[in-house]
Formats: sequence, C-alpha cells, structure tokens
Amino acid sequence: MSTQVALGSPVLAAAKLSIGYGRRSVVADIGFELAAGSTLALVGANGSGKSTLLKTIAGLLPALFGSIHVFGKKPGSFPARIAYLNQINSNQMMLPLRAIDIVRMARFSSIGLLGRATADDKRIVRESMEWMDVIGMANEPLSALSGGQRQRVFIAQALAHNARLLLLDEPETNLDAEGKAKYRAAVRASIERGSVVVIATHDITEASRCDWAMLLAKKVVAFGPGCSVLTPETLLSAFGITARMEEGKVVVVEREHGHECGE
Repeated sequence: MSTQVALGSPVLAAAKLSIGYGRRSVVADIGFELAAGSTLALVGANGSGKSTLLKTIAGLLPALFGSIHVFGKKPGSFPARIAYLNQINSNQMMLPLRAIDIVRMARFSSIGLLGRATADDKRIVRESMEWMDVIGMANEPLSALSGGQRQRVFIAQALAHNARLLLLDEPETNLDAEGKAKYRAAVRASIERGSVVVIATHDITEASRCDWAMLLAKKVVAFGPGCSVLTPETLLSAFGITARMEEGKVVVVEREHGHECGE
C-alpha cells in the first residue's frame, strides 16, 4: 500500500507511481508529497530504485504507471527550477573544460546556450564556487583535479542552478570531511530558502537528518519521518544492518554477512 503524506502545497507529489526502464518495473506503488523546505532521503542497496526514482522526478525517465507532478506539472516542465546531480565517475569525466566552465553550465537553463550571462548569473556562479571552496581552482582543467575536487565542482554546479528542487545522487562520494561539511552547509542554506532536497544516500547518519526517509528494496519498505523510519530495528530487518542510537542519531555498527548496502 502506498503511503500518502500531506505536507501542504506540494512541490513534488507522486501517487501509485511505478518506475523503471522500458516495461520493466523497478519499484511500484510509490506515493508521497513534499512541500517547500522539505528533505527526503532515499536509502537502499544496489538496484533498489533510488537512482531510478531521481531520474523519473527529473524527467529523464517516464513513469510506467501512476502519477508524478513537479511544481504541479509533469516532470521536465520547469528545468530552470530543478538541479540534478547524478552519479558521475570522476575518473571518466575528463572534459577539456575548466572548473568554472562546469559551474557556468548551470545557468544555461536560464539564459540559454547562446545567451549572455548577467551580473546576477556571475554572482550565483561565484557564490556557488565559494560555498564549495573551489573558487581558487576556477581556471584549473577538470582533468587536473582530484576526485574529491571534481565532486566539489559538480556540487557547485548543482548549487548554481539556484533551484527550488535539488535532486542529489550520492553527493558525498569522494568528499573528505571538509568537503562534506561544506556540502551540508550549502544544502542547509538551500533548505532555509525554501528548496526541496531529495538525496539518494548510503550514509544513514546523513539520511537520518532528513525530514522524511524512504527505504527501498525494489519496493517501498518504509516511508515516513526520518527519525521513525531509520531505526536500528528497521535497518536490521530490511538490510541486515546492525545499528545503535547515539545522542539521538542512528549509527551503523556493522552489516550482517551476505548483506550489502551500496549503489
């Protein structure tokens, strides 16, 4: 049975939604609503449907069944309002572009490929790079940066969309502690401005900080407030993850043999 949660006027809403590729369903009967300023964590193992759901919300994959609305319209209707950070293999992403060129791409949805960047566009690009502390490497070729530095650049690009809906697929990949702290601060600032953030993550601690959490295992195992869904009991029964509560947060202790949480 799908879970419906009314959070006011929704930015994102799904009902009896089935997602997948071609005619192959990956997850069925998804239902939720998210209002401005909400955060949702998608948690699951390999092939559980996290990335598929993000792509469907972004309009990159069609819904197989049911309905999904983004800002009241079908996905893809308002590209300038959405930022999508997909899983990028940093070792393969060797475009002959500088870091600042990558971040500037975020403004194309607003000004067009041939449009002239305004002073406001330039300010947004600069501030996004400052958030992720990559302004000092603005003119460095992407290929000259480490995996963690490249990930910071791509997060800066997502931030530079200045979007009302951020779709982030494993955003903390390759980030060191400092990079994670800067990313989390930037996301908090976006939420405070009223953006909705949907994060696919393996980090249970990161997920537990979200307002809502969805556990996926080619079905919706559980959906609700993060603090209620991400419990030691639920994680053990769904994924074989042993966890304990520390200072009100779920901390992973170990995974049972034969289970893997990763995508």
